Amino acid sequence: MKIYLDNAATTQLDTEVFKAMTPYLLEHYGNPSSHHAHGREAKLAIENARATIARLINASPEEIVFTSGGTEADNTAILSTIRVQQIKNVITTPLEHHAVLHLLENLEKQGEIKLNYLTINKQGEIDLDELEQMLQNNERSLVSVMHANNEIGNLNDIDAIGEICERYNAVFHTDTVQTIGNYRHDLQKLKAHFIASSAHKFHGPKGVGFLYCRKGTGLTKLLHGGSQERQLRAGTENIHGIIGLAKALEIAYQEIDEHQTYIQGLKDRLIAKLTEQIPGVSFNGNSAIADKSLYTVLSVNLPFTSVNLLSYLDQHGVSVSGGSACSTGFASHVLQAINADASGYTIRFSFSKFNTAEEIDFTVAALAAVYRSVAA
Repeated sequence: MKIYLDNAATTQLDTEVFKAMTPYLLEHYGNPSSHHAHGREAKLAIENARATIARLINASPEEIVFTSGGTEADNTAILSTIRVQQIKNVITTPLEHHAVLHLLENLEKQGEIKLNYLTINKQGEIDLDELEQMLQNNERSLVSVMHANNEIGNLNDIDAIGEICERYNAVFHTDTVQTIGNYRHDLQKLKAHFIASSAHKFHGPKGVGFLYCRKGTGLTKLLHGGSQERQLRAGTENIHGIIGLAKALEIAYQEIDEHQTYIQGLKDRLIAKLTEQIPGVSFNGNSAIADKSLYTVLSVNLPFTSVNLLSYLDQHGVSVSGGSACSTGFASHVLQAINADASGYTIRFSFSKFNTAEEIDFTVAALAAVYRSVAA
C-alpha cells in the first residue's frame, strides 16, 4: 500500500484538471502575444481563466496577476508595497513561510525596512491588540500575516486583521497558499490588499499561481522583458498551467463543503486513534482544535524513540513530512517559535479528498507497532 499524507507540500493532480489542460499542450499551443488566430485563441483562454478565478473570489479580473506560484506572488506583493508605496515599517510573525520571512529579513539587512514581529504564544496564536498597538505607534505599515500556517495549521483571523489594518491605513498582505481552494474567499469583504495562491496546493499543476492585487494598490515588476500580464509580469504565459489553475479552483469551490466535512472526519479519526494507541502523544499549536486550525493539517508530537519515524513510515509506504523538534533532529523555525517539545518527534500529516479512512488506520497501526516494540 502506498499512502500519501503530505498534501500541504503538494497535492495529486485532479484528472478533470488534467483533461482541461491537455488541449493547451497538444492543440491550442499558440503564443498569447502573437497577433494571429493561434495566438488570439490562447489569449482568450487566459482571460477566461482570469475571469473564472475573479468570479470565484469575488474580485475583478484586472486584480488577478498570474505568477509561477506562491513564492513569486508573496515576493511581488511585499516588494511592491515597499518600493511603490515607500513603506518602511513592516509587521509580521515568526511563523510565516520562508517566502515571506527570508525576503523581509534580507530587506532589513539591506536597510530598506524596519521589521517588527508580533509575539507568538505557545499555541502559535498572535495578539490582535498588540498588532493594533504597533500600528498606532509606528508610521504607515505593511502587515504580512498568513491565513493558515503550513506546518501547524493554525488559522489567523484575517477578517479581523484586515479591519484593523484598514483603520490605520496599513497595507495588508496575507499568504493564503494553504487556504485557497480549501476555504471560500470573498475579496469584497476581506480587507486585504494582496493574497497569494499556488495551484498545486488544491489539485492543480505545479509552477503556476496568482497574486490578487486590490485596485489602486500598485505593483512593481520582478521580471523585466515583454508586456505580458498588462506589463506587470514579463514572460510567455504558462497557458496550460493557467487553465489548470482555474479549473482546479472551480472544482474546489464546487466540492468545498463536502470536502471540508470529509477531510475533517479523517483528521478527527487520526487524532482519536493516535491518542488511543500511543500514550504521550500531543499536538503542536492549535493543530487538533477544529475551529482554530486548517482542516487539512495535523502536526503531531510523538514520544521520543530511537527509530527514525519518517524513514520508518516511508519504508511502509506512507509519505509524510517532519520539521522535527526531537533532540536528534532539526527543529523548524515554526516549532522553535512555539517552543515545541524538543524531547518529542514531530510529524506533519496533511490530507486531501483522495485519502481514505483505511489509510489513516494503516498509518496509526504502523506507528503504534513502533511503540509496542519499544515497550516490549
